[in-house]
This record gives sequence, C-alpha cells and structure tokens, in this order.
Amino acid sequence: MDTPDRQLRYFVRIAELKSLSRAAEDLDQTQSGLSRQLAALEAHVGKPLFVRTGRGVELTEAGARLLQGIQPAYRAIDQALEAVRQREGVTQGSVRLATVHTLSYYFMADVVAQFVSSREHVNLSVMGRSSPEVVTLVESGKADIGFVYDAAVASDALASTPLFDDDMCLIVRDGVAAEDGVDLGAMALRLVGFPSHYALRKMIHSAGLQPEFVAEAETIDAMLKLVSSGVGACILPSRIPQKLLTDYGLRQVAIGSPVLRRRVVAITLAQRQPLPLVRELLDCARRIARG
Repeated sequence: MDTPDRQLRYFVRIAELKSLSRAAEDLDQTQSGLSRQLAALEAHVGKPLFVRTGRGVELTEAGARLLQGIQPAYRAIDQALEAVRQREGVTQGSVRLATVHTLSYYFMADVVAQFVSSREHVNLSVMGRSSPEVVTLVESGKADIGFVYDAAVASDALASTPLFDDDMCLIVRDGVAAEDGVDLGAMALRLVGFPSHYALRKMIHSAGLQPEFVAEAETIDAMLKLVSSGVGACILPSRIPQKLLTDYGLRQVAIGSPVLRRRVVAITLAQRQPLPLVRELLDCARRIARG
C-alpha cells in the first residue's frame, strides 16, 4: 500500500522533471502506476496538480502551492539523512557500480575482490555498459559510481577522479605476421570492433584511422572469438590478460603509430558528497590503479 508520503515524493519528482514518463523511469515505476498514484493524491487534495502540455506536464496553481510547501521539507529530510550517514558511516548496505565492459577483464575484478573481501554485509551490484551508458547511469542516480574513459565524460553534473592511462594494442591470431611498433595507418585494417557509440570505436576514428569493420561485438569474449576465427583483428587495451588471449590462440602487437591512449576515470555526482561505502570503493580503486 502506497503512503501519502510516497505519493508526495512522486509528485515532487514529477514536478522537478516536468514529465510523467521521465519521472517513472527515474523512480523505476511504470508510467501507468505513477499516474494512478498521482490521481490518488489529486483525489485526496481535491484539485488537479498538473496540466498536460505538448512537452510534458506543468503545475497548476494548486500544484505550485503544494510544491512550494513540501519541497523544502523533503530536501531538509534528505540532507539530514545523508549527513547522518556521512558522519556515522556504514558497515552494510548496497553500492551500484557501472563500468565499461573492457575494465571488467583486467581492473574491476581486482577492485571488486578487494572491496568485498572485508565487507561481507555489503551488496555490490556491477553493471557492464558502454561509456555513454555508464555516464547516463551515474547522472540519473541509478549508479553510485562509474568507471569510464575520460573522453566520454562531458557533463558538469559529474566529478571525475583520474585512475590510470590505458594504451591500446592490436590483437591478432598467432602466426599472423605483425611486429611490435606497427603503423596502423600504413595497414589495410580489417577489424572486429565495438558498436559505433562505444568510446574505443570513436577513439579509432578520432585518430584518423578508417579501417574496414567486418564485424561488431558488444563483449570482449565475442570479439576475441571472432578474431580467432580469422575474420579480422581488433584493437583493445594492452592490459587484457595474456592468458585470455592464449585461450583464444591470439597475441597482442604493440602499436607504434598513431598513439591510441585513453585515461580511465571514476565518476560520481558532483553536487552530492559520495556516501562512505562509495568513498571506500573509490579509495580501493585508487590503490589498485597505483599498482
């Protein structure tokens, strides 16, 4: 059973976003369910609180008066709760972590293992996404912290913490004639790559390379499997474990030109102090990045 408090919080979020659909997504509710809760609140108040517009919803006079009365109170409550959590710390709870797929193969596994090893009552949720999707998850509050390439972060709403620089390499099948220091611009590249919205794919084009992409894959394993089948090579971070490449009959070749390098950063919301567990996770990532 939904309480008046929850209905009022729903009302505040709809007013802030000026859209039922965006509020439903933000609150992890269905739009029809959110509409029912709004209707119940309007029935209790006895007046409509919103009017629909071509772009969403706008407050009625009654809605504006209600928002003016309750929004400061809810902000004060949320600030008080966060202040207590900041001061007292937590030894249990949940942390939602979003990361680009590649990092899960050589960085995030160490971070997660070290973080949870001494925090058995903490639930860590890990979401693997593309860089733009990681940014969106953190911006929307659906992830507490994200790990991405810095080129994907162009938002004043986010604070970035540099971790390490990632150099790319060319991945080829064993037996393919290619020596370290290869000039990619002088090659007829046939690549297996990530989809076009991924940061690593954009990096290749921004370096002036125009390879032929013979296949696309959204996971490292799928990409390596395609390369091992002989359809082409791929470009991935040089930190990819050698054992993984060996399992697929592949090897890495150092790239001489152009230099393909990206900085890995951790991102959190800029206007909100990270909760203690998130700060501890960030500290853990910093230690591992330093090596």
